[in-house]
Amino acid sequence: MSRFVLITPNNDFEHRARLATSGMHGSLQTFQADYLPEGPQDFLRQLVGEPPEVLILGPGLPVEDSLKLAGVMDLQYPEISVVLVVPESSEVVIQAMRSGVRDLLDPAADPDAIRIMLERASLAAAGRRRGLAPSTSEHADHGEGGRIIAVMSPKGGVGKTTVATNLAIGLGQAAPMSVVIVDLDLQFGDVASGLMLEPQHTITDAVVGAASQDSMVLKTYLTVHPAGIYALCAPRNPVEMDRITGEHISHLLTQLRQEFHYIIVDTAPGLGEHVLATLEHATDAVWICGMDVPSIRGLRTGFQILNELNLMPAQRHVVLNMADKRGGLTLTDVEATINAPVDVVLPRSKSLPFSTNKGVPVLQDGSRDPAAKGLRKLVDRFKPDWEARTHKQLHRRAVVQ
Repeated sequence: MSRFVLITPNNDFEHRARLATSGMHGSLQTFQADYLPEGPQDFLRQLVGEPPEVLILGPGLPVEDSLKLAGVMDLQYPEISVVLVVPESSEVVIQAMRSGVRDLLDPAADPDAIRIMLERASLAAAGRRRGLAPSTSEHADHGEGGRIIAVMSPKGGVGKTTVATNLAIGLGQAAPMSVVIVDLDLQFGDVASGLMLEPQHTITDAVVGAASQDSMVLKTYLTVHPAGIYALCAPRNPVEMDRITGEHISHLLTQLRQEFHYIIVDTAPGLGEHVLATLEHATDAVWICGMDVPSIRGLRTGFQILNELNLMPAQRHVVLNMADKRGGLTLTDVEATINAPVDVVLPRSKSLPFSTNKGVPVLQDGSRDPAAKGLRKLVDRFKPDWEARTHKQLHRRAVVQ
């Protein structure tokens, strides 16, 4: 659980900081003072429980003293991110960088801006903790890290992005700030619109330059969603797809896996270069199938190809979307054709397309639509206690309404 410490005499900023952290999974402890302790131990020993992840200095504190404390913190407690609340200037930026300050925050920032800054600083602290852990390098090459969940479909138009965004939101409710969704439909990706985001950076920025060399830089290219997840959106111009190779995707997923518990990859339809690169790293594949013959046959062919290439992820989850008995096919027909059980059935719903057009997934707005119930079942399959459930519960048969 994230914990934040604020030192400031400014009551107004303290109020905004409390509003910012009220929706986060963490507590804020405030020291109302216009001076700083001589060293970190002077305030750390007054805290209860684990050390904080983020220390916020100011406003109302002497800038020079704040920079000195930040420098000491960087040496003695590098796993704690320091945020300095001061008006930004070129001189302050340079001094802050030299002192090890994680970020600068405007004293007039509103609660939303403060929350985004604290979320980033908290993620940076978590990354530093993992980097400082002696076992990190030992386990890095043994496949440990977050789960990479590829949301797949041989055909377009079956609701793949809708399922991917809802899966990310659902997992974000269980593991706040530990989920990132990557839009790998590089030509026509809709994750940004499906989540009502206006990203400042896209995947094109994330796979080149400094971001590809430093996970801390990469995290600054992610877009924060109000539901407590991160998103890496598709390029603004489809032409940029040509600049992104399969090697870029492999390296990106390796970076993200060390920083997040869940990486949801909304892939492009088919089995192109970027999709195959994703499957080389994926721990799970969520296959989306519509209740129509072309979609079902495409899924069967996709299974056959990936089995031949030995690229089928160990964990497979089949989702039958837009299920409707009136389509002339039954669940038995679908399972017999793809030669695999259907794990989750999402009945035809008016709420799902409406929510996608609105940019608010049904699992975010608390809808009671029957499709939302199916999506929650899908989310449950990725929770830590899933494998501990009984065999009967694991394989309970899906039903088409």
